[in-house]
Amino acid sequence: MRPTLLPGDRLLVDPKPLRQGLPSVGAIVVLTDPEVPSRQLVKRVTALDRPGARVTVLGDDSAVSRDSRAFGPVPRSALIGVAWFRYLPMDRRGPLGEGERPGVPKP
Repeated sequence: MRPTLLPGDRLLVDPKPLRQGLPSVGAIVVLTDPEVPSRQLVKRVTALDRPGARVTVLGDDSAVSRDSRAFGPVPRSALIGVAWFRYLPMDRRGPLGEGERPGVPKP
């Protein structure tokens, strides 16, 4: 997810937005790897298929990212939560996005 996220970044992830529906396009989500279920991935939502409740996810660094280009859209059930805050390292601490919680539906 470079340049947005770097190795060692620690994130707060909120599952609540997913209870309200699919995350918004642009949200950074944590999901279960469809090919290696014991692993979790962090990707950005790039497209939604609402009738099928599937989500297309891509990494920010397309040259090295394993994402929906390799395994296709993922079912909503694979999503764990929406990443909204980086708490470590301290010098990079802060909300992801422009001060908002990406992926949280607007009231």
